[in-house]
Amino acid sequence: MTDFSQWWKTLLYNLVASIIFYSIIPLPYVNGLDFRKVAHLAPLVGLVIGGILGICDIGMNYLGVAVLTRTALVVCAWMALTGGLHLDGAMDTADGLAVGNPERRLEVMADSATGAFGAMAAIAIVLLKTAALTEIETNRWLVLMAACGWGRWGQQLAILRYPYLKPSGKGAFHKEAIRSYKDLIPGLLLLLSLSGLLWLLNSQYLFFALAMILAGSAIAFLTGAWFNHKLGGHTGDTYGAVVEWTEALFLCVLTSFYV
Repeated sequence: MTDFSQWWKTLLYNLVASIIFYSIIPLPYVNGLDFRKVAHLAPLVGLVIGGILGICDIGMNYLGVAVLTRTALVVCAWMALTGGLHLDGAMDTADGLAVGNPERRLEVMADSATGAFGAMAAIAIVLLKTAALTEIETNRWLVLMAACGWGRWGQQLAILRYPYLKPSGKGAFHKEAIRSYKDLIPGLLLLLSLSGLLWLLNSQYLFFALAMILAGSAIAFLTGAWFNHKLGGHTGDTYGAVVEWTEALFLCVLTSFYV
């Protein structure tokens, strides 16, 4: 019993550390938090963020807020809850990829100033999320949770599969945390369970539940692979870009099932 209690306490502390690192969700101060393994629980943090967004969406729908306005507010809340962490990475990555000289890309990505390509990438991501989510009429809360979860599972996959291109930085300890495919299994099981929940709620959604699994896993894999192809590895910025583009493209693919 003591070992089980200690396991739960450690898991709770790690979850608090992960939420603090990946979001601005207010939590009470806890001494002795270890931030070195926050990447382990990234998909769970995604489900928490998506769940909060879903609750906001349901609340605004209850109040009669029009779907486009509701969606725009949800996307704004999405950025706010993450503190713009992943979107900033997507912007820096876009600025780096715009440089013709591959040797200067990491230098440009490290620059805090946002360039034209970074701004365009942010606009594209926000527009895609807003447009796609507007077209999704039912189970929006679950779709939001799935998008946030798959985005962060894609980050875990990129951390494991590809080399880290910097000797230090926020993303460096992520590489130390995710060392085996076993580290990806808990997040994957959570996301599979989420799709299973949709099927349990309504057996007619079996095809849609399977589509979420296939789309989420495929896009999570492809985004990480694409950035690795362009840069020869990953950085903390590209981890954020994987999250953002996986979320946006996942929502876009799901609109095909609402036609």
